[in-house]
Amino acid sequence: MKPVYMINGFLESGKTEFICFTLAQPYFRIKGKTLLILCEEGENEYDEQLLKSSKTVLELVEDEEDFTPDKLIELEKKHNPERIIIEYNGMWNYKNAKLPFHWQIEQQITTIDGSTFPMYFNNMRSLLAEQVRNSEMIIFNRCDGIEDLGSYRRNIKAINPSADVIFETSEGEVDEIFEEDLPYDLNQEIIELDNNGYGIWYLDSMDHLERYIGKKIQFVAMVYRPDDFPKGYFVPGRMAMTCCADDMAFLGYACEFPGAESLKQKEWVKVTATVAKEYWEDYNGEGPILHAISVEKTKAPKEEIISFA
Repeated sequence: MKPVYMINGFLESGKTEFICFTLAQPYFRIKGKTLLILCEEGENEYDEQLLKSSKTVLELVEDEEDFTPDKLIELEKKHNPERIIIEYNGMWNYKNAKLPFHWQIEQQITTIDGSTFPMYFNNMRSLLAEQVRNSEMIIFNRCDGIEDLGSYRRNIKAINPSADVIFETSEGEVDEIFEEDLPYDLNQEIIELDNNGYGIWYLDSMDHLERYIGKKIQFVAMVYRPDDFPKGYFVPGRMAMTCCADDMAFLGYACEFPGAESLKQKEWVKVTATVAKEYWEDYNGEGPILHAISVEKTKAPKEEIISFA
C-alpha cells in the first residue's frame, strides 16, 4: 500500500506553507522519493532546493476531470515514490475524489484561513464540510485579532467531532482552553475541582476570569501564608510539576478567610469559596481573589503533586 498524505483547503488557506514546513522537518525525511501532486497553483511556490533536498518530485493536475485513478497510477509508475502528498484543490468536491485501490490515506489535514473562514462557512459550507468531514487535523492559521475562536471550533466540531482543531497566529500556536473542553460544569451550584480540574481552573482563570466571577468552587489544597500577607488572607494551592521533577511551582490565588491566622503552613484543607475579581498588589492590578465560605481541615490527597507534563 502506498501511504498518502492528503492536504486540502481553499486557495490561499496555507496548504503550501504547511507542506513546505513539513518537508523541511527532519522527522518527515525518508530514504525514498516523495511524489507531490499539486492540484492548484497559488501565490506561494515550492522552493526547488527544498524539493531537491527532500527528494520530492512535483506533478501538476490542473483539471478535476484529470484527477482519476488511472492518471494517478500513471504518475506513480513514472516516479515510483515511497509516499505521496496531495495538495488538493479546495474548489473540487472532496467526496468525488477517487484514489487508486492500493493508495491508503495515512493522514488527512485541512488548512483554513481564519480571517476568511466566516465567508467560506456561510457561502460554501457544503464544500468546506467535505474537506473537514474526515480530516484528522484542522489547522486555522492567520487568526490574529480573532476573538471568538470558540465559535470556529464549534462549527468544525459539529461536522467532525473527532478532529483535532489547532489555531495559529503570526506568533505561533494559540494555547486556548475552550469552555466545552473544561472537565467540570460551570453551571453547577458548586464547581468541584479534582487534581486535573484544579490545574485547568488555575490556568483558565488567568485568561478567562469572567467565566468564574461569582461562581462557587471547592477543592483540596495546601495552606501557604507568607509572612508579609495581610491579616485574614492565605493562599490555598497545589504544588505542580510542569515538565520535570526539577520544575515545580506552587499554584494558588489569595483567599480571604477570617480564620487565616489559625491555619498552619502546609496543612491540608478543603476550601469552598466564591471567585471574585479584585485589586491585589502582587498582581499589579486586578486578578482572581477567593472569598472563603468554609475552610475545613482534611487529609492529604493520594497524589499531592499535580502534573502538566
